[in-house]
Amino acid sequence: MNQQTTTESNAKEFAAIDLGSNSFHMIIVRIVNGSIQVLSRLKQRVQLAQGLDDKQQLSREAIERGVACLALFAERLQGFPTENVRAVGTYTLRRAVNNEEFLTAAAQVFPFPIRIISGTEEAKLIYSGVSHTQPENGRKLVVDIGGGSTEMIIGEGFNPLIAESRHMGCVSFGKTYFGDGKISNKNFNQAKQAALSKIEDLSWEYRHLGWQSVLGSSGTIKTVSQIIAENFNNDGVITAENLQQLIERVLKFDSFDKLKIAGLTDDRISVFVPGLAILSAVFENYRIEQMRYSDGALREGVMYGLESSFQVDDIRERTVNSLMEHFNVDQDQALRVADTAVLLGQKYARWRNPDLVADMQNILLSAALLHEVGIAINHSGVQKHSAYILQNSELPGFDRSQQRLLATLTRFQIKSFKLSDLTPQDNRYEVQDILALIILLRLALIINRSRRATELTDKFTLDVSSDLTHWELEFENGYLDRNPLTQSELSDEKTFLSSLNTQLAFK
Repeated sequence: MNQQTTTESNAKEFAAIDLGSNSFHMIIVRIVNGSIQVLSRLKQRVQLAQGLDDKQQLSREAIERGVACLALFAERLQGFPTENVRAVGTYTLRRAVNNEEFLTAAAQVFPFPIRIISGTEEAKLIYSGVSHTQPENGRKLVVDIGGGSTEMIIGEGFNPLIAESRHMGCVSFGKTYFGDGKISNKNFNQAKQAALSKIEDLSWEYRHLGWQSVLGSSGTIKTVSQIIAENFNNDGVITAENLQQLIERVLKFDSFDKLKIAGLTDDRISVFVPGLAILSAVFENYRIEQMRYSDGALREGVMYGLESSFQVDDIRERTVNSLMEHFNVDQDQALRVADTAVLLGQKYARWRNPDLVADMQNILLSAALLHEVGIAINHSGVQKHSAYILQNSELPGFDRSQQRLLATLTRFQIKSFKLSDLTPQDNRYEVQDILALIILLRLALIINRSRRATELTDKFTLDVSSDLTHWELEFENGYLDRNPLTQSELSDEKTFLSSLNTQLAFK
């Protein structure tokens, strides 16, 4: 009880607010054990950019919409210290010649400072938000299509190498090229060519720097990813091919009113089509092959800048360590299981998708460390509780597919299951690889079932047939005789695996 009280009293709460051209976003988090718990996310569609005229004057109506939203945010932030709240204004407030009028009106209802940031700073914060929440290593190209501007950044780790912001967004392009709500090849291509003209000077420099992965953030790219998941490829990865297929389908409609595609919500239609034109230009200009959606963006970048303890090299490691501490996991046991799982994973050589071996081995390690988080709920059914926690928690460093795989491994760490239970929700991981990872984790648990009484060993071999139907685990002489519980558990596992048409031999 005292430990829990101390932990809660030491927890810090922060709020990060993004005053965007289309929507205002607020995220409120609590820092617990060096990682974050998201307490709430609030979003209001303000369409600030709609109120920006040709003279860059922000209309009274747009100001009132923005101020009304901030009043709602202020109500939620009652009691927050000023230093724990950071609000930033982006493209529209940068461009508005009367932005002081907005800030003055906002100050009447929102008792926290608002800082209007430059396009370059916005780009760097977006990169920070993406790099702190996504698992990709190596050099990354990050693209964010907002309501009034588009940011493009290349970076490594948490460090942006080049960051640019250009005046093209889904709201501003909607006003210019789709103001009458009509869709045609002509106005779509005009929007695309206008976007290309704004970024073509960046093409050579960006492609010369190069990247290993491409990530996109914010509403337009999220919507495109959702539509692709519903209609073309259920992993939601945006490829040059399925992006073109989507454009061709959109251009079959002649107006926003008639546009109906699975995954597209009514409130996004007016900004989706112009955003799609910009995204098409970005793909063409940088010769992008594929892009994955990142749910971390500007507000996450602002948030991570509030707390220096987030500045670590391995985001996934930080997430796993935080969960272990938060759920009071027996770390000695977790490390024993993890050591064995890593060794087994290194000895296993029958991966169906060799390009993902390092990724899968790392998720196996994470599953081994976190397999008992569910004990915090109840020891009975620990595998179900652990899977539920991991499936439904915010896990920076894991994308959606990785999080699902992590939860699947912990869900089937013990007890029986059927092969039909392993049907993946997307096509990233092969079913045979998922089954292999589960077996590896189950074997690691069996070898360490006696916990502190277990004889630690790394002297074993693992051989698996090419068709994955025969597994043979061989220990040093006398090991199983000295560990009868392990031998008994392996016998039970052998019986179970036979029901999956998998034969286990051990000696």
